[in-house]
Amino acid sequence: MRTTLRNGMRVGLSRLWLAVVMIVCMSAAGVQAANRMVGQASPYLALHAQDPVHWQVWGPAALKTARRDNRLILVSLGYFACHWCHVMQRETWKDPEAARFINANFVPVKVDREVNAALDAALQAFSERTRGIAGWPLNVFLTPEGYPLFAIAYAPRDEFLQVARALAERWRREGPALARLAREAAKHDRARVIVDLPEAFLTAAKAQADMLRGGFDRTAKFPMAPQILALLESLSRTPDAQIAEFLLLTLRQMSEGGLRDHVGGGFFRYTIDPDWHEPHFEKMLYDNAQLALVFLRAAEVLREPAFRRIGLETVDFLLNDMAVERGSAARGFVASLSALDDQGREGGGYLWDKETLRSILDPAEMALVTRVWALDLAADFELGHLPQEKRPASAAEKQALAAVHAKLRALRAQRPIPRDEKVLTGWNGLALAALSAAAAVDPRYRPQADALYRFARSQLWQDDRLLKGIADTRPLGPAELEDYADLAYGLARYAALSRREDARGFLRRVVQTAWQRFHDGRAFHLEEASLLAAQPADPWKDGPTPAPAALLVAVTRTAGIPALTRRANAVLEQARAGAIGDPLWRATLAHPPSF
Repeated sequence: MRTTLRNGMRVGLSRLWLAVVMIVCMSAAGVQAANRMVGQASPYLALHAQDPVHWQVWGPAALKTARRDNRLILVSLGYFACHWCHVMQRETWKDPEAARFINANFVPVKVDREVNAALDAALQAFSERTRGIAGWPLNVFLTPEGYPLFAIAYAPRDEFLQVARALAERWRREGPALARLAREAAKHDRARVIVDLPEAFLTAAKAQADMLRGGFDRTAKFPMAPQILALLESLSRTPDAQIAEFLLLTLRQMSEGGLRDHVGGGFFRYTIDPDWHEPHFEKMLYDNAQLALVFLRAAEVLREPAFRRIGLETVDFLLNDMAVERGSAARGFVASLSALDDQGREGGGYLWDKETLRSILDPAEMALVTRVWALDLAADFELGHLPQEKRPASAAEKQALAAVHAKLRALRAQRPIPRDEKVLTGWNGLALAALSAAAAVDPRYRPQADALYRFARSQLWQDDRLLKGIADTRPLGPAELEDYADLAYGLARYAALSRREDARGFLRRVVQTAWQRFHDGRAFHLEEASLLAAQPADPWKDGPTPAPAALLVAVTRTAGIPALTRRANAVLEQARAGAIGDPLWRATLAHPPSF
């Protein structure tokens, strides 16, 4: 679960919902359709096929049922690799009593946030505005009209049911009033416009930087790749000693601590502590593709050769562990590796107890890891220790640790990590950018970049448009703006590397189609058509991945389409002049990537 506390806008619901959760109600009568997750292409949705909750698919049919029966819609968003999503499924969604209540009182809808990214972004924004939190799993109750009414992230079964019972009773007694409240909440006030966005971004970054431990968050630590890439772009043009110091500190903390898997490679999604020691163990394609780009770019800008090695090792991890065909990009990359092992244990594939280590390491190696990994202290995790250098190691000791890592890797091959096998277009676009950046500094990655380009062009582009992705050879529906923007970014990096005219031509087709489908002459939209009757998410705001509108505009300006270049320049100027909110979350708009 990601929980982010921010100084955001409120819509005056706090006192109301404090009262709501204290009310206890009787279950309403009603019959719900059967669970519709059976046979779903998304591995995350398929995980819920045996839940006693009668999950429906997000679409017109669910809203029609809610209007017919005058019931609230419960939209539950999560993803395959999410630890707390699995916990909530085990505690609540599989509980027969909880399921009976949910089925009788709501229209329950299960959503893979990676497939319905625009819906997720809008509901995350609602949760941040009204509750001050965002993350997964996210459960949002909508009115039958489709307006968000109340959001709750992970909660234990009894706490969740207390809220659900209160909402069901309030809706039974005061439905019209709550419907009006939800409609009014959708008209929230806009924040003050930012003046001089590029400078405001740098000021915000310095103000929110943790100069002691690196990163931006003071509790949990997220990679925040769009912000780091923007700082690197700014620093490449204008020297700034404070920014350089912050980036060096942050990237060393990220690469030396628990965020990085020192045995198998790649980065976890975030750490739950401010010192970068204790991760949640899911590994995401978008994080690792972006962090490969971050470290390769940092090696140039900060003149730090070690960062180049880490960037290339991250690309190796993608090829070895996240490629559909391990070792080859010819069929693309999977979405994520689960936080749980094949026995349902969080971190089970990555943690080591002392007894296991003693059985595979010689006495000298065991003495070394005991000191460097601080095995003499209590383990941070129930299943044991996560290998990381908590105490400094000499150059010779680092070489000895490499041999230790090789032994652990061999044993870890017997610890399978479940994968979300769907291939998402946008995230594979980021992977194409990473492979192209790697090939620019090491030619051995060029064949892999070529293979991923061919896959994207032949499989992800169908009937003159992009697919959202593929799961088990089945299409996942139409792409959203983020997919076009991310793939266009990867194609731009690849075209610059390969100098192939067919790649330039495909890039121009993707860019032109994106403008036709997602820009109406006034603004960008994250999806072509929305069923959600609420304010859509801001396409210029960064999340874990770059803001799609900002990224598409940046690519458009280099794509060689004169009419669209002029349009993109005008849109960029307008967007910067009208940017609102915290400038830290406008990083890609403030300092777009270079190609």
